[in-house]
Amino acid sequence: MRAPTIGSVHSFDISTGVDGPGSRFVAFLAGCPLRCAYCHSPDTWYRRKGQPMSVDDLMLEIERYRRFIHVAGGGVTISGGEPLQQTPFTREVLQRCHALKLHTALDTSGFLGDRADDTLLDATDLVLLDVKSWDPDIYRRVTGTGDVRPTLRFARRLSARGMPMWIRCVLVPGLTDDAANLEGLADFLTTLSTVERVEVLPFHKLGAHKYAQLGLPFPLADNRVPSADEVDRVRQTFAVRGLVTC
Repeated sequence: MRAPTIGSVHSFDISTGVDGPGSRFVAFLAGCPLRCAYCHSPDTWYRRKGQPMSVDDLMLEIERYRRFIHVAGGGVTISGGEPLQQTPFTREVLQRCHALKLHTALDTSGFLGDRADDTLLDATDLVLLDVKSWDPDIYRRVTGTGDVRPTLRFARRLSARGMPMWIRCVLVPGLTDDAANLEGLADFLTTLSTVERVEVLPFHKLGAHKYAQLGLPFPLADNRVPSADEVDRVRQTFAVRGLVTC
């Protein structure tokens, strides 16, 4: 008998219409290579902060909601943190869910997209791709490290495979709201054939208390949140190019 695949799971929850279509079981894995300035879950940065759990154990939790998920037209979403930091665990959970005919979604920044092999993607029905920025300099300012090119390469690969994508873009005044940055992203997305929608997500400070609990400064504590009009204008940047926005 092979050894069980063990992952580090921060938490799991049921969500509706946020982490993919329908009501979904969402598993949040622990560990992320990025340190985004607007991150609302700093408690998921380190794998050691999660609970060791086997795939079998997580599947037992998913099975508890299996009938509800089917009836609600939902599925299972693997999120984080960054689920591709735990590729073997993520792959096996997605495969097991697919075998149960549950709709599967992968919520990722794409920064580690090269780790997602074909067997993992074969078991994935939808990718929720969080594109931090189109502009490389802004990307580094947002994430504290890294390079946007792996994310863009991953997006092109998903499009070539015919895999549905929901693109996520966090709007932060003074950081990600540069017009050239947003227009560059919008133009790039029009080159992809499988983008089903673009989610413009307004920056918020709901996770600020987590930084306080961890004794960390919240990088954007003094940053204002975008107005509804600003969010609508950014949505129009994508909409005028024929992209569905929400």
